[in-house]
Amino acid sequence: MRLIVSMLSMCLLFQGAVEASDLVREQRIAEQIEEAILVGEPLRLQAGQLEFMAIHTEAETDRPKGGVIILHGRGAHPDWVDVVQPLRSELPEFGWETLSLQMPVAASDAGDGAYRALVPEAFPRIGAGVKYLNDRGIENILLLGHSLGARMAVGFVATEGPGEIKAMVLVGLSIHRSEQELVLQSMEKITIPILDIYGSRDLDEVLKTSKARANAARRAGNTAYRQIEVQGADHFFNGLSDTLVARVRAWIDRFGRTGDETEKRAEPEKASQAGNRS
Repeated sequence: MRLIVSMLSMCLLFQGAVEASDLVREQRIAEQIEEAILVGEPLRLQAGQLEFMAIHTEAETDRPKGGVIILHGRGAHPDWVDVVQPLRSELPEFGWETLSLQMPVAASDAGDGAYRALVPEAFPRIGAGVKYLNDRGIENILLLGHSLGARMAVGFVATEGPGEIKAMVLVGLSIHRSEQELVLQSMEKITIPILDIYGSRDLDEVLKTSKARANAARRAGNTAYRQIEVQGADHFFNGLSDTLVARVRAWIDRFGRTGDETEKRAEPEKASQAGNRS
């Protein structure tokens, strides 16, 4: 009897994972936003058998510094007006190509559990984004995620290894209490530079885990981890998108480097691991 129950539970879990992503809704979102994109070019990337939308924006400088792959949050899209659009459209002005990916979305009436189940579904898409930039000759690649996208970024690097990812930016990393141990254990595996930035008026799931995130990075021996709390900012940095872009740009210009340049810049950041406020 126990065997039957266990098998049934596994089947239900598998079924939930398979059905977590709503591809019809995702296609509808892509069709709605594609014609409204003013900066960058929409394109389609391939992750296994799945084709999904992305927005690529070339750097506006003669010598690009690298590429930033951007992952949006829950129920959003690659041109989301808060956080995503300002970063993907403004970083190219300072020499960074951006590639904003459509992440898996759940049904419009889905609960928190359905969205958490989407995390591993994002990994092949991130890998496709890395390949796209590599094919363009870009090897200096950063991964930037907002909210659920930040959770997906952590999961990808902890599971797949950093590979071509040289650094990460986590904007408003929210950790549900049911996943706190898993996410913190994942952060303990990551040693590439991390900017953990959030607002003083952010979600409780962000604010209440800030110290735990910093401690996880410390246990990982990550001397290039920096945590910044932006005063007055909410989860979407409403009214403070310029501040967000400026802080992210300053950090990736310093840490979004390859080889010895990253190592040489890591040591001065030790004092910053406990968190900075701005």
